[in-house]
Amino acid sequence: MRFSLGALAAIFPLAVALPQITRSGKYLYDPSGARFYIKGVAYQPQGNLAVSTTANEVNGGFPEPSDFVDPLSSATNCTRDIPYLKQLGVNAVRVYSVNASLNHDSCMSALDAAGIYVLLDVSLPLNGSIDRASPSWTTSLLNEYTRTVNAFNKYPNILAYNIGNEVINTVNNSNAAPFVKAAARDTKAYLRSIGSKALVGYAAVDTDLDFRNALADYLTCGNDSVSVDLYGLNNYEWCGQATYSTSGWNTITQGFSNLTVAAYMSEFGCITAGPRLWTEIPALLSSPVSDVFSGGIAFSYFPTSDDYGMVTFSADGSTVTVNSDFTALGRQYLNATGPNSPAQSSQSNAALACPASSPILAAGTNLPPTPNQEVCDCINKNALPCTAIPATANNPIKVGALINEACGLLANSNSTITCTAIAGDGLTGVYGPLAMCAPDIKLNYVMSAYYDANPVATSCDFGGNATLSTSPLGAEAAQSAAASCLAGKPPTFTPTASEPPTTPSGSSSSPATTSSHKPSSGRLGSLLPTSSVATLLLGAVGFFAGAAVAIA
Repeated sequence: MRFSLGALAAIFPLAVALPQITRSGKYLYDPSGARFYIKGVAYQPQGNLAVSTTANEVNGGFPEPSDFVDPLSSATNCTRDIPYLKQLGVNAVRVYSVNASLNHDSCMSALDAAGIYVLLDVSLPLNGSIDRASPSWTTSLLNEYTRTVNAFNKYPNILAYNIGNEVINTVNNSNAAPFVKAAARDTKAYLRSIGSKALVGYAAVDTDLDFRNALADYLTCGNDSVSVDLYGLNNYEWCGQATYSTSGWNTITQGFSNLTVAAYMSEFGCITAGPRLWTEIPALLSSPVSDVFSGGIAFSYFPTSDDYGMVTFSADGSTVTVNSDFTALGRQYLNATGPNSPAQSSQSNAALACPASSPILAAGTNLPPTPNQEVCDCINKNALPCTAIPATANNPIKVGALINEACGLLANSNSTITCTAIAGDGLTGVYGPLAMCAPDIKLNYVMSAYYDANPVATSCDFGGNATLSTSPLGAEAAQSAAASCLAGKPPTFTPTASEPPTTPSGSSSSPATTSSHKPSSGRLGSLLPTSSVATLLLGAVGFFAGAAVAIA
């Protein structure tokens, strides 16, 4: 069956822009003061899984796709799918990856007309998200996040932006938590600066009780400027005719009962036996679960390699066939309504006290600084004589390999400078002055440091991947220039976007596609060595490490 945009307009002739959903205390409310419950479904085609073992898998994560399909860029597919989303009775979809370069007007407008909000993850697979193996919060990641926000800021049905999905999953990588919290802090500051009231969220992996509760406390603690607004849990433990206690939902609900922000099941659905009955939905939308959670996202509308999907498509992609999971989910959603209490007037945005680092969650309370593009560009231009050629700087894999090589050379040289300047430690709260910079600038720094220790032309070659300035600065002049770039810069501030928020343009009927831009950030951090400890650039560690902002 095919549906045209005109047909959709006929189905929803009186639709207007969806009202803003806000958070008061630990609950969501619509403008009338009624509680809002997320009754959603994951809406993201599965990309191709990376062939090689990645740091993500090594550190306990699932294989990440090596590409993705933007589901909101195809007017044809949205036109096909929205009537089925309506049949499910959903009021929200969760979308995991989009290409901010593409046009999303048709899909977003059609979803809005159908009464469907969007929870949008702003990270991207591989190089566009915080790396749990070696976390960083950089200018390139911040620019990628604000770029996506800018592309979607004009749509009234954006409910929330998720700044991470299952980044932290064990105590061994809980040092990534301060970087996730810094991403929430800076994304919230940017949203306020452009007048957006969209919420900022995080989706956590379900783990053992103590770690699960400690992580939730950490990411939701502090005042509104640093805490997430919407804390998600990806949970698949309720199967068949399970109950509140046999599913483990009793311990989850009790463990999250002290949270002062809204919580939801960011993914749910049995994964051990089918067909799925979705009997957790009546529990999710009634007390005692609804006293803590504000609904959830069923996984997944699109087919997956693990058979979690609810529909299949014809060979030409034009028609949809639903399965029993789809039918059962629609029946449960359409028959479930959450209680309209407590009243919004009874809520206040209180702050949860932040936990100290512990054996359960090894995360410090000093957050990384706001990535400062001006400082990174200034140092790169004025203080680094050895720089990567453009073809290399735009190749994330090559940049990572060269950082490894240059750091190894530095460690074996007589230089007092090492790669500590480009690293950050979420446990100790010490962040090098260049830890916030994009990987290509970090590469320029370590290559320049090696050249400074061995000032011959061949020291700035690196297999033809770097060039030396015609008038290279000496060490003293480089230090002076870098100090000037760093001087007087606050550790946190309201970010500005590299691109302004978009304005409505003509509808695009282009098919969903993979990302056409390759951010050189995030995952490259896993390629940095961890053993180098020595003098930071110009002794500037005092500027950022001492000024790292503790959670308020």
